[in-house]
Amino acid sequence: MLPTRYVRHSPPKETTTSSVNEPKISVQVLVLGDIGRSPRMQYHAMSIAKHGGRVDFIGYQESTLNPGLVENSLITIVPLQPPPSLLRSNTLPFIFAGPLKVLWQIWSLYYTLGYQTKPARWLLVQNPPSIPTLFIALIICFFRNTHLIIDWHNYGWTILAGTKGPTHPFVMLSKHYEAILGSFAPTASFTVTNAMAKQLRSRPYNVRSPILTLHDRPAAIFQPISNSEARRAFLARIPETSGFAAAIMAGETKLLVSSTSWTPDEDFSLLLTALCHYAESTDKLPPILAIITGKGPQKQMYLDRIASLTSTSKLQNITVATAWLTAQDYATLLACADLGVCLHKSSSGVDLPMKVVDMFGAGLPVVGYAAYESWEELVKEGINGRGFTKSEELAAVFEELFADREGKQLARLRKGAVEEGSRRWDEEWDSVAGRLFGLCD
Repeated sequence: MLPTRYVRHSPPKETTTSSVNEPKISVQVLVLGDIGRSPRMQYHAMSIAKHGGRVDFIGYQESTLNPGLVENSLITIVPLQPPPSLLRSNTLPFIFAGPLKVLWQIWSLYYTLGYQTKPARWLLVQNPPSIPTLFIALIICFFRNTHLIIDWHNYGWTILAGTKGPTHPFVMLSKHYEAILGSFAPTASFTVTNAMAKQLRSRPYNVRSPILTLHDRPAAIFQPISNSEARRAFLARIPETSGFAAAIMAGETKLLVSSTSWTPDEDFSLLLTALCHYAESTDKLPPILAIITGKGPQKQMYLDRIASLTSTSKLQNITVATAWLTAQDYATLLACADLGVCLHKSSSGVDLPMKVVDMFGAGLPVVGYAAYESWEELVKEGINGRGFTKSEELAAVFEELFADREGKQLARLRKGAVEEGSRRWDEEWDSVAGRLFGLCD
């Protein structure tokens, strides 16, 4: 049971005045993952603090955090203790490592939420992962009379089904667990798409509490670049593009950018195969510099494959480079590129990749995997981007867009991307989450 001093039978008294010492509300933001790789939850925390709310941001602190988090006196980072290395490696079979990892997470979540943080009026939880996050959040909210909000990014069971298969016992257990707790636990829910909100209202979820669609929108750091000299200077500065800067500026080499987590739900082989098709074309097409950013478990496997394709001359006039950039350099790279590529495959069919939102914020048109229901909520075919389902289709899009020497098609798509990216996170958040929290009219 929680210590007596932390038990609450009514919401903590909080002032409605605006000052650092007397925050408007208190919110715990919980991510059972790396805080630095959870941009949407970071934006939540900064928006709450911007409007005078106090935030305890709870999660694993593994990568660099947004300066807006660490420099804000209203935001406190509360790191979770990661599981032992044995449970994070592939040494133990999943049937043993999985349950042991969950037990570790149950203890660390309960201890951190119940003993290391003060009671808050709201607990905002990222889902997935749902196990054991939703269960522990429900217990904590019961003892402290805290209002629980679930921010649905996707479904945990559909992601697990991608690796274990839909009939695996753990997948079926995860599905029922997520549906049951998701149906009655939250005071309210946020979803990333209208399609997800609609699905949560039906079986097996049957969520009856309010469901609000809060679309991802680009943060202020993602901006188009209209100054050609600024674009030239950046391309000449970073090592991945410095040797190609003049050719990119002249339109003689096309710059592709793709951000990936190097996981099975982003099939990088689609892009590699498409680039091989492009290289085999008998048409006179411009060279491509493809820069891939991100970290993940399959990175080395694909790096080896890229090296093999390059050594066997299957990537003629194609250069593939990987990069790990600061947030500002990544945002600028998007603004300097000719085309963004998204390989995200939705396990649920109703989520959307935030990387596309960031690309639109930088005024970068997108070509992405489009075989799921919610894709058209964000990307409008031929207006701000293009869709594909097979590598041959992706190669055909590259050829069509890059064969246009005058760049009229890319210019039209870029205009659409700028328009789509003009609605920013603050505007979206204030009208949805800000009103729910009572921070905005």
